[in-house]
Order: sequence, then structure tokens, then C-alpha cells
Amino acid sequence: MNKYPEIGITESSGGALAPGGFVAGAAACGIREEGRLDLGLLLSERPAVSAGVFTRNRVKGAPVLVSREAAGAGAVRAVVANSGNANAATGRGGLEDARAMQRLAARELGLDPGEVAVASTGVIGERLPMGRVGDGIRRAAAGLGRDGSGFARAILTTDTRTKQAAVRAETGEGAFTVGGTAKGSGMIHPNMGTMLSFLTTDAALGRGPLREALRRAVDRTFNRVTVDGDTSPSDMVLLIANGAAGGEELQPGSPGYAAFAGALEEVARRLAREIARDGEGATKLLEVVVEGASGEEDAARLARSVAGSNLVKAAVAGEDANWGRVLTAMGYSGVGFDPQGAEIRFGPVLVFAGGEPVEHDVAAANAALAGEEVGIRIRLSAGGASAAAWGCDLTSRYVEINGSYRT
Repeated sequence: MNKYPEIGITESSGGALAPGGFVAGAAACGIREEGRLDLGLLLSERPAVSAGVFTRNRVKGAPVLVSREAAGAGAVRAVVANSGNANAATGRGGLEDARAMQRLAARELGLDPGEVAVASTGVIGERLPMGRVGDGIRRAAAGLGRDGSGFARAILTTDTRTKQAAVRAETGEGAFTVGGTAKGSGMIHPNMGTMLSFLTTDAALGRGPLREALRRAVDRTFNRVTVDGDTSPSDMVLLIANGAAGGEELQPGSPGYAAFAGALEEVARRLAREIARDGEGATKLLEVVVEGASGEEDAARLARSVAGSNLVKAAVAGEDANWGRVLTAMGYSGVGFDPQGAEIRFGPVLVFAGGEPVEHDVAAANAALAGEEVGIRIRLSAGGASAAAWGCDLTSRYVEINGSYRT
């Protein structure tokens, strides 16, 4: 649903290839099981500016180090990404492999290595099979085109589905498209879990405004997703803008820039929700909304604390409207609030208010947790700020997946 009707956002298709001037390719090169796509290339066909946000985990994969350097220069126009192997905790050799991927992709695409970002996701602590990786890069480059479905599949690990989103914005300063492709299912609790997201736009922007828009969008979307409380050494969000839609650069403070920021946040929100929906072993998407907080940061911390509580997630899985678990998660969030002024609802059913339980239809409250999308709404009495966070239920399937991830 369009959260920004005033800026004329409409649905688009094609994910990261929805904006003009982008192509992608993919290959199966044997990092994963035989025949499965596991390497992808994404390319802007024209010079571009870029911005990136990376994991704050002190353990950083070699691709994060290489890509952070490239994104810092602000001229990334291509990404080479693989799944099945995170190239993390692999020492000097792993860093050499990441730089080799960067050089190989640059050579095939006719770019400078500094214009290529590298991303890897999968098992930690194993070296990449660089002979096969090099062959995959060559084949992916030879198959570049406007169909991004292969790239979207090539970056998946335990994901059960691809994650793509795109919107088009019509403004007085011209029209443009924002798109994105992401992966993420487990090890999701971003602080910038295993999460990769590649965002694109054909709008024209300078590096500074692009970075600011990305930072704000990430804070309001990807950093409010939690699946299991684990952060990854591989997380990154990259945004590439190539100006292919034409028109002047969008300037902060202008209606066009506000439209771009809104469109970018909308795409990021849709991808964030899909990551939560596809949490390992999950059967339900959980959205926690906090209203009436003194500030947006407080509202976000409260919402994320509830969405990330294993007890809340287990209660959602069991369709047990246990409001005590919600209240307790609020209490350890680190946010000061008055429980006497808090209200908690499961769906439309009010279960707690004024510091005590509210008489309610227990069956109706439990039924509010029965669908594929579950909403918990919290209202405070501290102000007018609100925020949402997204998570999922916790099922025995999560343990099955992660109990045998390497074997």
C-alpha cells in the first residue's frame, strides 16, 4: 500500500531492473549444489553515483571491506554477488579472493575495479572456489539482460522465495523509478541479519543527498526487521543512481527529492517486510506498531524489542495472545515509559490498559494471531511519535534449519 499518496507513487515491476539503464545476469558455478544459480551480476549501463550501509558487526566479511571502500568513493555501478559462501573469517586469502572477484567482474564489464562492489553470503569460514567463481562471472557477464529474476535467485541462501520491489514516482520535477532486490531469511537482526539488498534508481542525485536518503530509509526499514536476534558479518545495502530518467539532479528540500526519499523508503519497507515474512521456519509475518511515544527513536526501540522477543514470537506461533510477554519486552527495551499509560492490542482486541489486564474475548484475541499477517499495536501516552518493526513467529522448523546448516 502506498504510504505516500501525495507524491504519486505507483506500482512497478522488475525489482532492481525496474529503473532504466540497469541489466543483470546470473550463473550456476558450483558454489552451491549442482545446477543452482549462485552467482549474479548487476550493472548500470551508464556512470552512476552510489551509497552503501554495512554491518556493524565487528566481524566483517572480506566482501564488506572491499565494498565499503568502493562505496566510500561513491561511484559503484556494478555488483558481483555469490551465495553459498560468505567469504567471512577467511583471513588474508579471503580478502584476496574478494578483490579478485572485483577485478574479474570489472574486466568482464569494462569497468574500473573501484566501480564494482562485491557481496557474498552463506557459510562462514570457508574459502571460495575461485576457479569456478571466475567462470561464473564470465558466463553471467555474457548473459546480461533486462530480466533480473536470475540475479534475484542467485543471491538466496535459506530463503524460500525471491524478494523484489519497485515503484514509480511522478513529480513536478519529472518521473523516475526506484527498485530493489534483497535476500534474507535467517541471521536477521540488522544493526547498520544475513541480509543483502541492492537498490537502484534512474533518478539523478548527488552523492551526499543519495547517502542521506539511504541512511534514513535503512533506519526506518531494514534496521527494524528481526528474525532471530543474530546479526551477520555480511550485511550490506547498496544504492546505485544512474540518472537515466533524465532531468536535473534532485536537491534536498525540493519536492522531487522528497518524492525520491519517499519512494526509496517505500521500496525498502516492502523488501524489509518480505525478509521478515520469509524468516527461517516462519509461518506468519509479525508487525508491531507503537504509537504515542515521545519520539520516533523510542517508538522504534519498543517495537523492535517486542518483535524480537523469542517469547512473543513463540506465542504468535502458538496463537496464544499472551500480552504479558509483550509488556515484558517493552520493559527491557531500554526506553522509559509509564506502564499505567500503555495499551496493548492483538489485532483489534484490547487486552491491557491502565496498568492492568482488560476483560476481553480470549478466543478473539487468539484468533487475531491466526492469519499469515499478525498485528500487535501498542499505544503510549507520552507524545505523538510512532514507528513499526517487523518480525515473524518462531517455530521448530527454525531449529531444524540451523541445526544442520553446514551438514
